[in-house]
Amino acid sequence: MAYVEQFGNAYADGYGDGSDGAVAVHSPADEQKYLLSYAPLVKRIVRQLNSQVAGAIDRDDMEQIGLIGLLEALRRYGTPDETFGSYASLRIRGAILDELRRQDWRPRAVRQQSHKLRDGVRALTRKLGREPNEQEIMTGLSLTPEQYQAYQLDENAELIASFDEVLQETVGQDSAPGPEEQLMVRRSLEQALRSLDEREQRVVQMYYEFELSYKEIAAVLDLTDARVCQLNKAALNKMKAVLAA
Repeated sequence: MAYVEQFGNAYADGYGDGSDGAVAVHSPADEQKYLLSYAPLVKRIVRQLNSQVAGAIDRDDMEQIGLIGLLEALRRYGTPDETFGSYASLRIRGAILDELRRQDWRPRAVRQQSHKLRDGVRALTRKLGREPNEQEIMTGLSLTPEQYQAYQLDENAELIASFDEVLQETVGQDSAPGPEEQLMVRRSLEQALRSLDEREQRVVQMYYEFELSYKEIAAVLDLTDARVCQLNKAALNKMKAVLAA
């Protein structure tokens, strides 16, 4: 669990030189240099999110939005250091997710179907007295593997958006916290991560720290994409509960 402290430190300390909360000033040449240096980070995050939102926004547009998020992160942070990547990742993801929400990326019919399936899974859980597995859900709700995968991706995309909101509220938006506040943020994140079992921790690590897609995580862990979605959903719900407490 060595990465637990690293994850907490990265988000808690991701404020760099802007200790007074002021907007950092870089020369245009420096901004261009940093944008080029961290452009691969934007591309990784866009690739990761693009696989979950069914082409709701054109990939090139997502990259442009991500670059705007990166630029805002640079101006808030100051000179990038070893923790800037984690800080920037949160801001880049936040910028893209904000645009997805603004455009109401989930059509009403998709939202209604998702709610219907969610209710069906809850009813099946009550009937079985435990959480059903993939096959039981597909059989009980008459879903094909493709339909089940689409349901899981839709559920996770919505949950990731809400979890990122909680993360951004936790680490703050406009000003850098003092040492005591940083310590509290770090401890909260470490506590949230420790609430997960080992496999859930690995999924969160690969998703947030290494920016892997569900398909890539599934290949590493030798699981189905749908099972990775389930693990990620369970992990984020646990972490949200801890962070919101």
